[in-house]
Amino acid sequence: MTLTLFFQHLANALSLGSLYALIAIGYTMVYGILRLINFAHGDVFMLGSYLAFYGAAVLLLPWWGSLLLAVGVTTFFGVGLERVAYRPLRDSPRISVMVSAIGASFLIESLATVIFGGRPKGVQTPDWLNVIVNIGPITVMSVSLVIPVIAFVVLAVLLWIVHRTKTGMAMRAVSTDLDAARLMAIDVNKIVSFTFGTGSFLAALGGIMWSYKYPQLNPLMGVMPGLKCFIAAVIGGIGNITGAVLGGFLLGFIELMTVAFLPELSGYRDAFAFVLLIIVLLVKPTGLLGKNQAEKV
Repeated sequence: MTLTLFFQHLANALSLGSLYALIAIGYTMVYGILRLINFAHGDVFMLGSYLAFYGAAVLLLPWWGSLLLAVGVTTFFGVGLERVAYRPLRDSPRISVMVSAIGASFLIESLATVIFGGRPKGVQTPDWLNVIVNIGPITVMSVSLVIPVIAFVVLAVLLWIVHRTKTGMAMRAVSTDLDAARLMAIDVNKIVSFTFGTGSFLAALGGIMWSYKYPQLNPLMGVMPGLKCFIAAVIGGIGNITGAVLGGFLLGFIELMTVAFLPELSGYRDAFAFVLLIIVLLVKPTGLLGKNQAEKV
């Protein structure tokens, strides 16, 4: 009975970890290119969820139509956010860019509260994601099986882009030395825009899947998942795509397993992420798959 219960919670942890991984990849890609923590990433996650909701509820689009609309608009929003809030400060001190990122986060949250309203909204999950699937003694919802598949497909595609395409080669060059990449005739602005667009696409996709698994929306829904996914990226080794996925799965596993087998600690669920972060940073400051890099002054 205990073993069955373990595998039941493991299936739930795999689904939650996959969501963390999807969002953490966006954090780690932007940091890998610009050494910038995009604190508005969690709010882009929220925006994607709301766009999918209104696409289905107001425009009466099918689930796949609202999903395509949401990820498309959010991708362009991420590119625009980079141009407006980050690009003008690219050669400024790091603290200026960080303050701009925090300001963009608060602005998006405030605008979302005004436009969408502060009252939580219920999400209609597609019927095919609500199917109960029995795998031996384990019972899971189909959405919990779809999310890990999406996460692994996204990881495979991104690794192929980064290591097998010219765009990926340019991304690695910009990540290594931005100024040298400019001298090598690499269009840095284009690469940075592509990175932000890809990160925003993943944030929107993660937000939509999150709203299907936990069907309730509010303008601040991206704050805590955003923080946790940032922690997942740091744990895995920020700047490393595989590390972000590993950190997401590890965080989801520890969070759910601790609550499942120590229910008296469920009130401290969100604190587990920060405790894990402190432990990893004390043992291996670069993260599990991170490498030592010299900071530019």
